[in-house]
Amino acid sequence: MTGYGSHPAASRSRTNGLAVASLICGIIGLFIASVILGPVAIVLGAVGMRQVSAKGGAGMAKAGIVLGILDVVLFVVMLAVSASNGGFSWYVGG
Repeated sequence: MTGYGSHPAASRSRTNGLAVASLICGIIGLFIASVILGPVAIVLGAVGMRQVSAKGGAGMAKAGIVLGILDVVLFVVMLAVSASNGGFSWYVGG
């Protein structure tokens, strides 16, 4: 019998939290802070892949790793393009 305010144990998720975090970091890294979130997604995905036997989420971990690698490659390409165009310049004033 479940008491007042208690949740049944069947509602728990069996997906690996590190795989979910890797996927989220990989997706957000496509838009902002790719140099930081890319390696984080790769590391979390690799650790999540090691834990796949205990919990589900192998697909999410693999997708997080791929998106993390894409984040890092995107950052390197953007850095190379900006360096070939004369680097960064900040124009302030009128």
